[in-house]
Amino acid sequence: MAIVQCIIYLGTAPKSNAAYKAEKAAKRLARETGSLMPPKHILNAQTKLMKDIGYGEGYKYDHDATDGFSGQDYFPDDMQRPSIYAPRDQGFEREISKRMKYWAELRNKRRKEETS
Repeated sequence: MAIVQCIIYLGTAPKSNAAYKAEKAAKRLARETGSLMPPKHILNAQTKLMKDIGYGEGYKYDHDATDGFSGQDYFPDDMQRPSIYAPRDQGFEREISKRMKYWAELRNKRRKEETS
């Protein structure tokens, strides 16, 4: 019964093509950038060698941040942070947009704190 309720809920939920556009943009970005290495701070140092070359160094745990958001960038070092998902300003996507703007402001605040 739960799966039926889930199907009905999802089938009748408002739709937007913003997610579809984001998926296409993400796939295009992956094709354009190839297999760039993630930043070292997000990589788990499973060996002494990995720790010695900086894996995991400088990682900030989101839940340790006052707002529950560290603002760290997890995109490869050679890549600027892309804007892939652009929610529309209607329905629940309006709330998602507000949340994304809030995170962008926190991210900028954290960067300023780090550079000063």
